[in-house]
Amino acid sequence: MFSGIDEVDWASMEHAYGPADDVPELLRGLASDDPAEREAALDGMYGAVHHQGDVYACTLACIPFLFELVVDPGVQDRGGVVELLTSIGGFDLDEDDEAEIDEDEIEGAANYAMAAAAVTAGAGVFFELIADEDPGVRLAAPLALATLHRHPVRVLALLRERLPVEPDEEVRLALVEAAGRVALRHRPLAERVGKWLGLLASRADSPGLRLAALAQLARCSPDGLPGDVVPVVSGLLREMRSAPEESGGREEPAGPGTGAPPGGVPAREDDEPELGPDTTPTPTPAPAPAPAPAAVAVAVDPEPVEPMEPVQAVDPESVASAEAGRGEHVAAPTLVGQLRSLSAQENAGRGAPWAADLLRTLHVGLDDRVGDRTALLADQLRSPDRHQRIDAVRMSGGLIRAWRGPYEELVALVGEQLADPEPRLAEAASHVLEELFGLAAPAADALAARLAADPGGWVKTWAGGPPGLGSTVKALARLGDARAVPALAAALEREQVAHDVGFAVGCLGAAARPLAGVLRRRLADVELDENAYDRASPLLAGLTALRAGEATPEVLRVLRGAPEYRGAWLRTAALRALGAFGPAAREAVPELRALIRRPGTASATEAAEALWAVSGDADAVLPVLIEGLESDRVHDRRSAAVALGALGPRAAVVAPRLRGLLAHDELWLRVDAAIALWEVSGRTRETIGALLTAWEQNRHVRVRVAECLARMGPVPEGSAAAHVLRSELVSVRRHNAMDGGYGSHDIHEDEKLLALCRQALRGAGKGSTP
Repeated sequence: MFSGIDEVDWASMEHAYGPADDVPELLRGLASDDPAEREAALDGMYGAVHHQGDVYACTLACIPFLFELVVDPGVQDRGGVVELLTSIGGFDLDEDDEAEIDEDEIEGAANYAMAAAAVTAGAGVFFELIADEDPGVRLAAPLALATLHRHPVRVLALLRERLPVEPDEEVRLALVEAAGRVALRHRPLAERVGKWLGLLASRADSPGLRLAALAQLARCSPDGLPGDVVPVVSGLLREMRSAPEESGGREEPAGPGTGAPPGGVPAREDDEPELGPDTTPTPTPAPAPAPAPAAVAVAVDPEPVEPMEPVQAVDPESVASAEAGRGEHVAAPTLVGQLRSLSAQENAGRGAPWAADLLRTLHVGLDDRVGDRTALLADQLRSPDRHQRIDAVRMSGGLIRAWRGPYEELVALVGEQLADPEPRLAEAASHVLEELFGLAAPAADALAARLAADPGGWVKTWAGGPPGLGSTVKALARLGDARAVPALAAALEREQVAHDVGFAVGCLGAAARPLAGVLRRRLADVELDENAYDRASPLLAGLTALRAGEATPEVLRVLRGAPEYRGAWLRTAALRALGAFGPAAREAVPELRALIRRPGTASATEAAEALWAVSGDADAVLPVLIEGLESDRVHDRRSAAVALGALGPRAAVVAPRLRGLLAHDELWLRVDAAIALWEVSGRTRETIGALLTAWEQNRHVRVRVAECLARMGPVPEGSAAAHVLRSELVSVRRHNAMDGGYGSHDIHEDEKLLALCRQALRGAGKGSTP
């Protein structure tokens, strides 16, 4: 094995962490007899050689040796190596990607292309592995074929042949998933795959397999889903709960001619949708899979048209013996090891640990069918199975985060989970409710009860950072519910104040007014050393939200004594507080006048903004803000524009300068300048045009734009602005929904956008009547 590995000039290559001369050791580690060494080697491959999906020259050099590993039956844990190869070769670079590549990315793009070509060229070996003795290999091989092999018709034929004779339930699910992947990657085959999945969804003996078929059907051919998909899926979940855990509800595989093998459908020709000939160029025939000692021999025709008759499965006891060894990994202090450990903890006690993945796939396929998805999750949340409820809570968060809809019943059901004695369930529910802000109202009483019952969870401490409020406290505070005040008061009495207490105070508004005294006292005690910002900023944020002008002396002490380390941040927080206090902070005027003597700087702009709010002296602040508008830094120019807008008509002299910024390259500066232009001049025509252009260019400016439109109101019926606002209101997708990521305030921001759109359309803004 590894012939020629020492002849490769590894030292001349690099990976994510420097010279690649350690790669041969990692490759040999993948073949080790020591499970811990294998796991450490796999972790190293993902961590350095294929770091975050990157492909380096050393990654390319590894490919032949990785193929050697996967075909050697003496190597253990080869399934992980198959997955690694799939990841290395599975990157798709389409024409749009190619058009966006700049010079610095050319080499990386070339590496991706070469990796895809190299792994695809060797993908024929995965045909052999589909019937391997090792269940872990059989689990990884279907997706490898679906992702990498050039001839999808041949892959589909093999998947269908293998399904009736595969004895492992999880592998059978992988076979179905692979068929769905083929349909997604090769859209002309979607209809044919959809017909087959429809048959499986209605006739397979295993409820898990029927659910898998429905999930893939939703992804690749959603029109083929049954009209009553919610009760069908709910019934399958009930059936899975009642199935024997040790077998996943399946019976032993039947041989050919028995009519309906488990996982298959009745072998009638009229039921089988013909795949038809491959339309791709004639391939070089892949080697036929060799019979494995404890698996199933499957022959593959170079150009299959009809699926072949399955052969008799081998003795189930021999397969069960092979299955028994799968998943037993020695704990290793690696990322891969930690992920496996977390997965094992998560799946402990589950009869069907893969059910959650199937349901997530189904939800992805159902996409904007919010009603169906909500009904399905509501049913899951009523399940006697806690694991199903944990999954449903998490998926409810994902649904609400991405899609708009009526969620009162769903939120109330999530709230009911807070009383469950299973800590993971209650914790999952509180985390979801924390992100909902006002939408969590149906769970308010449940949150209050949880808060009262668990004072130990009011503040969470971490080894590597400041303490933070518990999810239940944050969820209740974000609702504006005064029942969160005692928890915040307790948090303010701790030696180290939670970093997010100020934001929670802001959400509570007037209900948190009793906390002003303790916020002021704690701020007075803050030592103005290098840790001052961390300790003072949450207190300043709370006082700012409460507009607690009586705290002006304490804020001035911080402003005057801010240390050098992060002092600019601390002064900014203090100036914002003084500005929020308004005339109540009049004793700060001399200090603010001194700070504006350096026009054109960020601190001068911030001080001028505060001085205007406190004293209303436009003559003093206007020159400073005009100077800030000419700054070389976009952020400073934006701050000056916002501050000028606050002056209103008193700053009308700057209108030409603001108008000139409407053509600036920076979109956010254009938006701020347009809003300020309307505020100082009252002219709407040119302002609205710039705002609506920005609305279409960047969805993340929409809340800011809608705030301005709502204050302008009423928006004339039939106008371009009215059309844009109404289009937003009828959209089901949240404006800031992202695939693969989200922010903790996304739902709040989107609901705020909807409220502003409605306000602008009914004219309940500046210069209008409700």
